[in-house]
Amino acid sequence: MLKIDHLSKRYGETLAVNDLDFEVTPGVVTGFLGPNGSGKSTTMRVIIGLDHPTQGRTTIDGKTYDQLKAPLREVGALLDAKALDPSRSARNHLRALAMANRIPLSRVDEVLEFVGVASVANKRVGGFSLGMSQRLGIAGALLGDPGILLFDEPVNGLDPEGIRWIRDFFRSLAKEGRTVFVSSHLMSEMAVSADQIIVIGRGKFITSGTVDELTATATGTVYVRCADATRLTEVLGRLQGVCEPVNDNGVSVSGLSSDQIGEAAMAAGIAVHELTPQRASLEDVFMSLTADSLEYGHREAGVTP
Repeated sequence: MLKIDHLSKRYGETLAVNDLDFEVTPGVVTGFLGPNGSGKSTTMRVIIGLDHPTQGRTTIDGKTYDQLKAPLREVGALLDAKALDPSRSARNHLRALAMANRIPLSRVDEVLEFVGVASVANKRVGGFSLGMSQRLGIAGALLGDPGILLFDEPVNGLDPEGIRWIRDFFRSLAKEGRTVFVSSHLMSEMAVSADQIIVIGRGKFITSGTVDELTATATGTVYVRCADATRLTEVLGRLQGVCEPVNDNGVSVSGLSSDQIGEAAMAAGIAVHELTPQRASLEDVFMSLTADSLEYGHREAGVTP
């Protein structure tokens, strides 16, 4: 069990984490979502003792990280795949970790083989691609066979095959009863790989739940394919519907139900060939939940300061 207990972390005048309080349970993959600067990485750094909390604490099976007698055997983490000595080989990097944590050296080759980098085990890690470094970082997290695993943006640099592999890997860890805590900015990936989602913004807890729970009450869109998309857009605009063209004769409509759209089209004499409600995606829900928590925003194209 991983518990975040009223955690706050301040760097000078900046409050990076603000009274976060939640639990990450074993047996499921828990996604940790938030905009850039929301405090995700800081929270993970505090969990494994790289930063000290200003207030509150984080515990691993009831103990703080500095109370663990064999940390790598209890919690494994991949926070920065490139935080390696570039002059060391992959094998020697893991051997150093193993010796420092009294882990049998035979475990090194086991995890190198498992993550798919055994063929480059004797090459210097300074020449590794980001994807290869991610795999090596995962090997390091697994080295002590821990029950709790933390991953910060683990799919960065991975190709599609690698992303599928890591998705299956997370699920296999959870099925073994381990606690799997994954921070990511890829909503589409979290939607298919995470069982539970925790959302934060500006260092504060916003909400949590399964993907289905988070999207169930969100307002989705309706796809309409019709004989005259331009005229339908005008008609629905008068009803406060927002239309975006999808193709030559299709529009995506928000703000109106499928019944309202169908009735408006019929009243205007517009033939409708398809009327399909589209459920809100996790990305839609995330953008709505964190709209007021963005540290870095953007301007619409064509809008000057």
